[in-house]
Amino acid sequence: MNHRFIAETCYAVLAIGHKRGQTRSLLTSALAHIGPRPTGSAPPAPLVWRLKVPTPVRRKSCSNSPHILVIGGAGYIGSHMLKRLAQAGYGLTTLDKLSGGVHHAVRWGALIEGDVGDAGLLERLFAEQSFDAVMHFASSIEVGASIAQPLDYYQNNLAHTLGLLQTMRRYGVHRLVFSSTAATFGEPQYLPIDEAHPQRPINPYGHSKRMVEQVLSDCDCAYGLRAVCLRYFNAAGADPDGELGENHQPETHLIPLVLQAASGRRPHITIFGDDYDTPDGTCIRDYVHVSDLCEAHWLALQSLMAGGPSQAYNLGQGQGYSVREVIATAERVTGRPIRVATVPRRPGDPARLIADPRLAQQRLGWHSRWSDLPTLIKHAWHWEQKGRIAARARLPHD
Repeated sequence: MNHRFIAETCYAVLAIGHKRGQTRSLLTSALAHIGPRPTGSAPPAPLVWRLKVPTPVRRKSCSNSPHILVIGGAGYIGSHMLKRLAQAGYGLTTLDKLSGGVHHAVRWGALIEGDVGDAGLLERLFAEQSFDAVMHFASSIEVGASIAQPLDYYQNNLAHTLGLLQTMRRYGVHRLVFSSTAATFGEPQYLPIDEAHPQRPINPYGHSKRMVEQVLSDCDCAYGLRAVCLRYFNAAGADPDGELGENHQPETHLIPLVLQAASGRRPHITIFGDDYDTPDGTCIRDYVHVSDLCEAHWLALQSLMAGGPSQAYNLGQGQGYSVREVIATAERVTGRPIRVATVPRRPGDPARLIADPRLAQQRLGWHSRWSDLPTLIKHAWHWEQKGRIAARARLPHD
């Protein structure tokens, strides 16, 4: 990190106007040694720094700890990942345009508001800060919207990732952990779905992620840029300490919608089809706790840092739960009845999606800790209760 970068960072914090006297005093003292701000030295407008005063976590002491660029760190999974990295004492920079995430969720490291598709911003960022690896969480994720607006999805998920990879290559950053999806498989040909299952996406969202996986494979062969692709099945739950959780606007995931119905924030939960070939007629999905997902990301990062090869892993429990089972479990956890409205099926919803996580268990040593359904819903319910209280008080849900 160079002298000007430090100076600009300090001035940015003072410009934001932190009201914590100790932080302001320390920065003012640092700037006294750095000297006056050079004329015309302000960073270009798109590069907006929001340095966070970190929430205390138990850290390891690392004098020369790696610095990680987290793309999409203000989002659901990215913000939980920041906490895991901070616990290890890693240096952190988040790049997020805050279209789906919220700045309140970036509690560790520096937040730069901006789009990963902004080539000029990426150039300045990599020029001013050395990164040991990149973790890429940012993408458009709604299947229905991808069908209606495919060009947006290919732009956001594929083209923007190409630009990121070009910048990483120019600056010699050769490690990437990429958030992929089970949607790359399409309709399951057998269950559980392992990494050898054919990848035949049935919507632009799945295609865009599958294309990125192919690009990453080619970049490894051509440039030695190694990547671990983690294919989520159904991320759910919330931080066990209650600091973080899902905050999608609008919310589309089943478990938070069920819990909003339990809390009274919505009148009922909608079941899309109860005539599938499953024991109770509703779709079956494999749910994995967000903190367990972050542990998988951590282990993938450690593998790359140790010189491990590129690889793709499926992340799930290897066990599925139906929509009605999720609702019944939520009623037991919350102690509240949940109203249900049943409507016809949505197009493109497979009856079952279940992961085979054995490869991640064998090669990464990954094992879930929080992903049994009652625990997962308990943590999500704690977060929902915080969200309900915040909504009533008209405060940010953070």
